[in-house]
Amino acid sequence: MGASSDSQINFSIFVRYFTDMQKALIYFALGTVVSFLINYFFLSSENIGLEFYYAIAFGAAWGIAYYLDTPDFTLAKKLGLSFVVMAILVVAGTLIFKLELAIPSILKFSMVFVAYYVIASFRATKSLRND
Repeated sequence: MGASSDSQINFSIFVRYFTDMQKALIYFALGTVVSFLINYFFLSSENIGLEFYYAIAFGAAWGIAYYLDTPDFTLAKKLGLSFVVMAILVVAGTLIFKLELAIPSILKFSMVFVAYYVIASFRATKSLRND
């Protein structure tokens, strides 16, 4: 009986060992998948590639916001890095699609990024992390 309980992984203990970057990548992946599935199943989509691109922007916003949610980064660095990611999204979207289709990705990114910090501002720690 002891062997079976030892072989089971307690997920809450396992999560503690993830690095901040790994957790940010998990937020990115989950945000991307959830956004894509919602758009795919509940909204009419004519261009699956474009919907996936928008989902990547959504996931990137959650991942970057989580990663930067630490006192190690100043507000100026947080804003600067978010603008760099938005620029990357626009350049990639323009190369793959066209500029008019790339602009909504930065709107999605900025809304999620700002929403993360608005929600965090209601907490006493001003962070959504449980560190």
